[in-house]
Amino acid sequence: MRHFSRFFLMLIFLISCQKETKKDIDTSGIQVQYSIDRFEQLFYGYKGTNLQGLKEKYSLMFPANTPDSIWLAKVNDKDEKELFGETEKRYKDFSQVENDLTNLFKHIKYYHPKFEAPDVITVLSNIDYAYRVVYEGLLLFISIDVYLGEDHPFYADYPDYIKINNKQERIAVDVANKIIDTQVRPSLNRSFLGKMIAAGKKLYLLDLYIPLESDELKIGYSKEKLNWAKDNEEQIWRYFIEKDLLYSTDTKLNKRFLEEAPFSKFYLGEDVNSPGRIGQWIGWQIVRSFMDNNDVSLQTLLKMNEDEIFQKSNYKPKK
Repeated sequence: MRHFSRFFLMLIFLISCQKETKKDIDTSGIQVQYSIDRFEQLFYGYKGTNLQGLKEKYSLMFPANTPDSIWLAKVNDKDEKELFGETEKRYKDFSQVENDLTNLFKHIKYYHPKFEAPDVITVLSNIDYAYRVVYEGLLLFISIDVYLGEDHPFYADYPDYIKINNKQERIAVDVANKIIDTQVRPSLNRSFLGKMIAAGKKLYLLDLYIPLESDELKIGYSKEKLNWAKDNEEQIWRYFIEKDLLYSTDTKLNKRFLEEAPFSKFYLGEDVNSPGRIGQWIGWQIVRSFMDNNDVSLQTLLKMNEDEIFQKSNYKPKK
């Protein structure tokens, strides 16, 4: 009996370890090829002296019919020069970001063998955080002035839920999200539950593509906000059920629980402590539960409809 107990405990331990390392894969043999062009260094660093050469090499960056005087004024603008100076302090050495991108691209290629890593062009966008990353298949544009660190003075007037993601660690996450947007076909499910799970699919892909990153970095929450979500998961789920929200097609729920916001709107006194997009977080937990309880491939998951995922997820919110 003693030997049986030891065997049983060892079996439980091995199963537990297998679940924990399910997403840890060996990408050392995977090769990805791409280039990184520091366009902002070439444009601002040379102060316009090589403008014609830049226009020939980076024609996409120079809209037709825009006179050279506009570009020369931009290069010599005081605010533009200050912005460039700050990005140089932070990203003159781009090696860590390159390592992060290479690791990301290798993981994506592991799951999608036909994936081709895009060539990367870094730019300044005057801190346009709505366009942090632009992915065009063969090209990837990264606005590095958006990633100077959440405490940088340039972001002083930005809301906390925005500037918390204005840091270097988020670059690979934002790049991954843009690529994921092209890999997950838009859902036709108009229910609140369907939208939650559709968002959860994308977040689950982050589990695979950047497995060593923390959950708060993946979803863009502070540690305090993520802990609130974990501590209140059961109450959140009960609220959605009691208010008959799961199969509602009311688009107002998007702003309350799915879209970027400082907090989610339950219309309760506790709201300000909650993170925005709590519906996405719940959808993530449902998809994780589904993958833990079903032996299916990633490609199968991506093709499945959201109602079937929920029915087979055996989702039970943590108390």
